[in-house]
Amino acid sequence: MKNKNLLKEIKPYVIITFGMLIYSFAATGFLVPHKIVGGGATGISTVLFYLFGIPVGVGYALVNVILLAIAMKVLGPKFGIKTIFAIAVGSIFLGVMQPLMPVDGILPDEKFMSTIIAAMLTGLGIGIAISVGGSTGGTDIIAMLVTKYHNVSPGKILMFSDFCVIAMTLLIYDHIDREAVGGLIYGYVMMGIVSFTVDYVLTGKTQSAQLFIFTDKYDEVACELTNQVHRGVTLIDAKGWYSGQDKKIILIVARKYEASDVLRIAKQIDPDVFMTMAPVMGVFGKGFDEVKGVK
Repeated sequence: MKNKNLLKEIKPYVIITFGMLIYSFAATGFLVPHKIVGGGATGISTVLFYLFGIPVGVGYALVNVILLAIAMKVLGPKFGIKTIFAIAVGSIFLGVMQPLMPVDGILPDEKFMSTIIAAMLTGLGIGIAISVGGSTGGTDIIAMLVTKYHNVSPGKILMFSDFCVIAMTLLIYDHIDREAVGGLIYGYVMMGIVSFTVDYVLTGKTQSAQLFIFTDKYDEVACELTNQVHRGVTLIDAKGWYSGQDKKIILIVARKYEASDVLRIAKQIDPDVFMTMAPVMGVFGKGFDEVKGVK
């Protein structure tokens, strides 16, 4: 029992470490060498590196001290402990990786491709850390603050708060020329991809679907869905316009990854079943998401 409890306590920190490893690799291998400011604490650290020669790992730690103080006060000490851990691990990874990476990056002549790869990896790293209640530091702390009390997409909050950080790209160039504007554009391209990736990582397994099942064997189908999928089933009274017969329509809301099981079960019981499936924006209640911001 003690070992299980210990593993349960350690697991979030292992996941955060993995997320920070991906996050740091993206920054040192693809962003910093190409002067791409990707937002957040790492983006500010990149600016500090090119303006004052401060190593990215050191700059990352310094920037996060202020944000950490806010997080501990507003979100509580438990969140603060995980954030301290993430910042420490991230600072170490950034500090160790930066000297090991090629000066011109892993893809020296592929600035655009470097942006795309870094954006996907950064979003993945942030999403992994946030999924266990942690933070990669930087502006995603703001995302955690907002989403704790309101049903707002973390990716959108990150996009908004990183907009100004990326604008600092112009500070690391001597002149506002074609290269500087290009760097700014790459930063905003990355911002959009990171936003999408974070949302996908966090909601990929929680996206839901609404299914209507039309079958004469509704009682058998409903029974099997309840037993196998473990989702509530609702029967709706209906009447066929052409046949004039009274019908029962099965309504079930399930996660998207469960939808294939619903379709399979219904098809096995009634080969002539007719079904429709549509995605839903959100499902709130027992077994799904909790409504935030309402007491």
